[in-house]
Amino acid sequence: MTFQTWDLQWPFGLFLLATTLAYIVFSRLKGGKALARPRKASTAKTPPRSLSPKKPSASPASPSDYSTVLPPPRRDAMLSMNSKVPKTATENVSEETILKNILPMTQNYEVAEGTLYTPMGFSVKEIKEMGDFPDYSALSGVPLPNAYNGFDIGKSIPRPYRPFRWAYHQTMSLKKLETDWWIELENTYKDRIAQRKALYEKYGKQVLDWMPGSELVCKELLEMVLQFICARYPQYFSIRDDRILVNKILDTEQDIRSKSPLEILMDNVPEDFAITLRDDKTGFYVFRAGVICSSLGWNVGSKIGLQLHEIHAPVPDYKEKMKFSMDRFFTKMPADKPIQRGSWGLEVGQPLYMPAGDPHELHRLSQNPNLGLEDCFLRVDWQTLRRLPISGGIVFNFKALFTQVKEFRDEPRIPALIAKILRGGKENLMKYKNTWHVEHVILPALDEWNKEQEDSSTIEKNWEVATLDEDPWYKGWEEKWHRQQGF
Repeated sequence: MTFQTWDLQWPFGLFLLATTLAYIVFSRLKGGKALARPRKASTAKTPPRSLSPKKPSASPASPSDYSTVLPPPRRDAMLSMNSKVPKTATENVSEETILKNILPMTQNYEVAEGTLYTPMGFSVKEIKEMGDFPDYSALSGVPLPNAYNGFDIGKSIPRPYRPFRWAYHQTMSLKKLETDWWIELENTYKDRIAQRKALYEKYGKQVLDWMPGSELVCKELLEMVLQFICARYPQYFSIRDDRILVNKILDTEQDIRSKSPLEILMDNVPEDFAITLRDDKTGFYVFRAGVICSSLGWNVGSKIGLQLHEIHAPVPDYKEKMKFSMDRFFTKMPADKPIQRGSWGLEVGQPLYMPAGDPHELHRLSQNPNLGLEDCFLRVDWQTLRRLPISGGIVFNFKALFTQVKEFRDEPRIPALIAKILRGGKENLMKYKNTWHVEHVILPALDEWNKEQEDSSTIEKNWEVATLDEDPWYKGWEEKWHRQQGF
């Protein structure tokens, strides 16, 4: 699953530190060894750097199930919708009633009994009464974005995410979601859409698939994404008759019922989505549907149907330090507190999708003496995690963004910070991150650029390297970002 590193907020450090930080984060949501030896190439068993939670330490054994634990309900939010309010919205429904009449994870809501409930407290009958495109801003408690009227898809570039942290260890580094930026489009839009559709044509269910019972969550996700992009980019997207998606970037009009929801997303939104659902028998969350075209060394086909700990099996320290906290977080995460974070890697070129055995893996097995700096890229997977308000599914989405490492040259403190991580990061984590194959080219350049910044007094000499106050940005990033777009 693309939990391209679900470093999401679970566990973090020693058991005490892990549980303490998890509690703090949840509360807030509520109110070296650079040239040591070659790293092992990615394999299909290695999930993307994003699904890996961060670092906790030994934690108590996870309970056998969370079968009686429901997420914070959103049933009352029906009364705040601007339309399509079911007649039964004012009725109180107890947790006992929901658990006794829970909609099975594997059952299609379209043919289910109307008296069955989702984990969020909505009956199947009420869901059908709300119809298509209900007011998701009210249901979720997350407002729609402000219109980005000055946005030009031909000139736009992604914001320069630099999610580098020191000391570097397994922690989630979670932040509150910037709701205007849940889905971020930029000037690679047309190329990425074409590339992703070609991957689907070639690999099929390896990059896009859904399991029985995911019909509701997939529909809900599609409608939420379309509501978002229509509000954020009104100059490019609109919905006619709750059915026809007008896409002025691609110059298309598409009946959203003509394909599965994930395929409609594939055709129009260059973003990866991994969907987990609550298992009605155990309460644990299972990867049940997804469209993921940006994974390195694994794919949807190898992860779909697995629980979180099975997906994260290759992640260092996950079972011992993160499993308990992550499972617990998923059971309790509220719909109105989405979060975000970033993971990063250093690559030769811009590999988007790299299944096991892909020829590109050979780059990771040696330090090519002919490798040029212009061929080295930072890959950032900017990730968000949110619970959908009706189905209760938790969706992990991310977008792979590539930047030439040459851009670091004039970014204050960034060269020194990256060099510190590459040389001094915890050995098992740096092996997992797999940057060795480019370090012989990048490290000398980083040292040179850091010296330039010191000599020009852009930064003070011999500063104590640490996570930047501007994290995940750097000082002055907006000026450069605007200038590069012609503002």
